Amino acid sequence: MDLCQLCDQHDPTGGQLCPACTKATRVRLECLPALYTGLAPFLAPSSAVGQGRSGKGGHAPLPVREDILDLRGVMVGTLEDWLSAVREERGMRQLASRPGVHGRLNTAVAGLLANLPWIAVSWSEAGLFAGEIRDLVRDVQSIVAPAVDQVRGTRVGTCPAVHEDETICGAVLRLGHGETVVTCSWCGITYPPAMWAGLKTLIDADAKAA
Repeated sequence: MDLCQLCDQHDPTGGQLCPACTKATRVRLECLPALYTGLAPFLAPSSAVGQGRSGKGGHAPLPVREDILDLRGVMVGTLEDWLSAVREERGMRQLASRPGVHGRLNTAVAGLLANLPWIAVSWSEAGLFAGEIRDLVRDVQSIVAPAVDQVRGTRVGTCPAVHEDETICGAVLRLGHGETVVTCSWCGITYPPAMWAGLKTLIDADAKAA
């Protein structure tokens, strides 16, 4: 029996990732640039005791939070490493690095999305790749959109994300108390505040079509 490398469920396609896990991996890759941007407000150090400089001397505060800076670096490095591994496996020439961190991130995401059909069907490392992307998204979401215990939050509407088979996700979207990013609990896509106007337009259009 053919099993998906990520969820260990039967894979009717006989590939490395089942269709559901392939779709979920695509959505996670697509949302990583927005998640990277969503970490920016958390770069500023907090005003916790011990981080400032006292009148008697001491260390000056760091200009940014190192843990958030490191996580952003891990995001870019992880994506670039996986894309490099894919291109090497497929005998493809390595890409020249684009200038700027955002350029590097977008290049890596675009390259992995372009190769995802091959990864899902043929690559023996597909499970490790998809699992690391899932964990990376989960780590970032735990900061930009932490779960709110015992609070369902405000119902925003239904997720308008379109899957590869052109079906709409349709899961209920909620904005929990204290959260600043709407996250679909089903497909994992995130909607930061900058996307809320467009999100409402899509939700209204889907509701009208229904």
